[in-house]
Amino acid sequence: MAERENLLASIANTIKDYRAGEIAEPTPEHVDRWIKQFGDDVQVPMLRELEYVLKRTYVSRDQAQRLFAKIARSFPRDFWKTAHILDIQQNGSSQTEMRRLLMPILHQYHGADINHEGTSGGAFVYLDDAIFTGERVIADLSGWMRSHAPTNGTLHLMVMALHEGGRYWIQRNEERFKYGKQFSMRFWAFEGFAFENRRAYRNCSDVLWPTFGTDMEDDFQPRQVGREESRLFTGEPGRQLLERELYDAGRRIQGFAANPSAVLKPLGFSNFYPGFGSLFVTYRNCPNNCPLALWYGDPSYGPNHPLGRWYPLFPRKTYNP
Repeated sequence: MAERENLLASIANTIKDYRAGEIAEPTPEHVDRWIKQFGDDVQVPMLRELEYVLKRTYVSRDQAQRLFAKIARSFPRDFWKTAHILDIQQNGSSQTEMRRLLMPILHQYHGADINHEGTSGGAFVYLDDAIFTGERVIADLSGWMRSHAPTNGTLHLMVMALHEGGRYWIQRNEERFKYGKQFSMRFWAFEGFAFENRRAYRNCSDVLWPTFGTDMEDDFQPRQVGREESRLFTGEPGRQLLERELYDAGRRIQGFAANPSAVLKPLGFSNFYPGFGSLFVTYRNCPNNCPLALWYGDPSYGPNHPLGRWYPLFPRKTYNP
């Protein structure tokens, strides 16, 4: 019992600033209510693994400020004084909030104004909290490149977390958003937050990628257990436990809706089965690319409503397109 209570308290403390000011601060009781939706025999092992993972994948506001300060100091004052820091996100508010977070940091270290339009020859900076599939970046850059970008330049994509599959997809689809313009691209992410999720590297992936293929779709390629291990997990037993339990819970959640979206997969929004599988969460929000069991549900609904049938660990804030 002592271990369970300690794990509940530790997880609650790690995520204590999740959506601070918008929802109640997570407590051990909140975490306990969530984990009790799983079988009695797996609850403590799941808590043990999740505590380890979240210490490596959850970004608090204080941590984000420290890490953005590190990125800001990695470039000289002249870079920031001449840079064009883009504000071009079509959906959501993450870019606006990342700009707001970086604003005092640039002023403190470089005396730079984030709202300055930049100068001729200055680099262009695209900010966001994370790159997952890469499609949001492509959509944002497409409109900007077509209508506002110069004929050439350097584009820096600076995010908290970068999924390598998203980087690959952006680079592979440059023709979709460059419109013949000559731009070199550089990707930047917080140290330790570049997550491998490319299919060719699935055996050392940093997302949930099951080793089992039972009832999966035909094109799914299970992860093979070998010498390559992700740094995010305690080891294969703990990782496989999370993969199986969160997948099974996601299957249950899929069944709550009469007509679920085609991208609503057990391990998170994705065009591919069984889901994206990211475990990256920030103080701002839980991405829908994370397993459904982490964020699906709304306790304000009754048990007869699809959203009332699952209690979320990270109640998710949605945006209006």
